[in-house]
Amino acid sequence: MERKFMERAIWLAKKGTGWTNPNPLVGAVIVKEGEIIGEGWHERIGGLHAERNALKNCKKDPRGADLYVTLEPCCHYGKTPPCTDAIIRSGIRRAFIGCLDPNPKVAGKGAAILEENEIQVMTGVMEKECREINDVFFHYIQSDVPFVALKYAMTLDGKIATKTGESRWITGDEARRHVHRLRHRYAAIMAGIGTVIADDPMLNVRIENGNDPVRIICDSRLRIPETAKVVETARDIPTIIAICSGDPEKIQRLTNVGCRVWEMPEEKGHVSLEAVLRELRKHEIDSVLIEGGGVLNEAMVKSGYVNYVHAFVAPKIVGGESAKTPVEGEGIGKLSSALMLERMKIKKIGEDALLEGKVKKCLPES
Repeated sequence: MERKFMERAIWLAKKGTGWTNPNPLVGAVIVKEGEIIGEGWHERIGGLHAERNALKNCKKDPRGADLYVTLEPCCHYGKTPPCTDAIIRSGIRRAFIGCLDPNPKVAGKGAAILEENEIQVMTGVMEKECREINDVFFHYIQSDVPFVALKYAMTLDGKIATKTGESRWITGDEARRHVHRLRHRYAAIMAGIGTVIADDPMLNVRIENGNDPVRIICDSRLRIPETAKVVETARDIPTIIAICSGDPEKIQRLTNVGCRVWEMPEEKGHVSLEAVLRELRKHEIDSVLIEGGGVLNEAMVKSGYVNYVHAFVAPKIVGGESAKTPVEGEGIGKLSSALMLERMKIKKIGEDALLEGKVKKCLPES
């Protein structure tokens, strides 16, 4: 029975995807005499938390009821008051908590406050599943850089373009629609200047009720055309251009049309990805989707900051020694140094396949 109600809370939590960053995804269900009498989720940043929404939506008096919540209730003042206060006042009898909150402001304190107020607390209910829906949040709280997801589309023989550079389109319509759902999920999207010059992408979300991510362009020498779509729409969608150096007058023109130009340290002739990621974290960006070409992908893989991979595979073979691959560069010499994934999932999306998984941290090649 506990599992049934926590599964419902997890389902509710996912409805906040793309709207709560950098806050966690949280769902809550209130049960009385075996019946769900109230439920809610954290709908967007700054709004009521899941527990308060569930209490607000109760169709019966919650006194003596059980609360199922995916993440430990907060006990501090942020954009909203502590959820522990509302739970205590409501007369909830028992609280089933999926996982404890890693935020040092909570971290077991919320559960302890409930217990001090004679509410029975059970933690670790479907803990693995509750933890997984908040991989981004846990990483954000425990790291000084955002969660990084690498996304690319390739043919069955591992090519992202033909030998002439043609890449539109490797995958079909359904797979490309799914990409927009991924863009909605992550707080920011990053591309290299090569992708911007070659494809002139918008890097926005084109699905109903989608939330556009912050756009980051890595452009060490400020080569970005002022007619690029990401520049012309910078007043509508936050756009950051990370450079090492550039013409001050061009920087001013880009700033005047809404772009934010960040001058970052240089590393091996390119913008330091570590410096960019650390700066994004300071701006409360909790996650970044990498949609670059093989050069940016290779740099990000070598940096060691990739946490997750979304690889779309099309049922096509194009061949060609010179045709680009998802990760360029020299490559590794030992298989023991390969980037390894775990928690692998395989989905069929239209005629294409999506392979995705979490990166295992591995030792650098010596």
